[in-house]
Amino acid sequence: MLPPERTLLRQVLADPRGLPEQLALFAVRHRGEAARRTVDALAQDAEPAAVRAELVRRGRRATVTEGAFVGGPFLLLIPVAFCAALLRQARTALELAALDGRDPTTEERAAELLVLQGVHTDLDTARRALAAHRPPPPPRRLHLTAAWDLTWRMARLLGLLAPTDATGRPQRAVQAGRWLLLAGVFLVGLVAPLVWLPYMAYSYDRATARFTDRAVRHYFADIPLAARGRLDPAALASAGRALIALLVPLILVVGVLATDVRIAGSNWPVLGIVLITGSVAVGAVWQWRRSRSAAAGSTEPPTGSSR
Repeated sequence: MLPPERTLLRQVLADPRGLPEQLALFAVRHRGEAARRTVDALAQDAEPAAVRAELVRRGRRATVTEGAFVGGPFLLLIPVAFCAALLRQARTALELAALDGRDPTTEERAAELLVLQGVHTDLDTARRALAAHRPPPPPRRLHLTAAWDLTWRMARLLGLLAPTDATGRPQRAVQAGRWLLLAGVFLVGLVAPLVWLPYMAYSYDRATARFTDRAVRHYFADIPLAARGRLDPAALASAGRALIALLVPLILVVGVLATDVRIAGSNWPVLGIVLITGSVAVGAVWQWRRSRSAAAGSTEPPTGSSR
């Protein structure tokens, strides 16, 4: 049996334009019941506010881990990683809906998910889109153009490529800068794939934080959210670590060329060894830090726990 993200990927490859609707319906059918069980288990030990905070924390951490670690090391697996991250974001929204007393297995949650993702501006439009959606049969063979189109659509749906301002419209300068950075990361990733890990982790965490903020506002309108300043220290620190990871291959290449280290009279074998070693080192440090963070978080009960 294929993993859920691969099953979803096969479905949406036949119709990339129908990605939002297929994702929303798939999430409700395959993640709704699990979301209900998670909320029921947590609600036995903590107050609703503590459960809500724990759901958001778990959702952000799981999206980063599943998305970045699956797709980070290998560029060809990025569509699978995007599917995994989208499904985890959707499950977090379903968990918040269940905490609010709503059934996470009904099609109404799928309509709400489309609104939270910014696909539609209101629930009526989302409901009509779901009612009109007819999933096509899976493709017999993979078309690269469809896969490319789908990858960029998933990135936009995740919120990785289109940061928005207070009016909800993309900031052109910020969006252009993000596209340029993504292109640079892609080029570096061709020779040192594991440097994707910190960059993707930062991008997933940033996008998921915005998504969960919208979900909390939607399901708990009476709950004030902590104001996010323009310069979030934690976000800046994550961005700095991602930038350092991307600079590592460049620094190593410059170092090899400056010292003119050769094997069999050529720099190329040395460059290959250095890039592979640097890539593995960056990936290992990133995974070690994530493991320590996850272990520390798992030992702390949710705030307000009755245990």
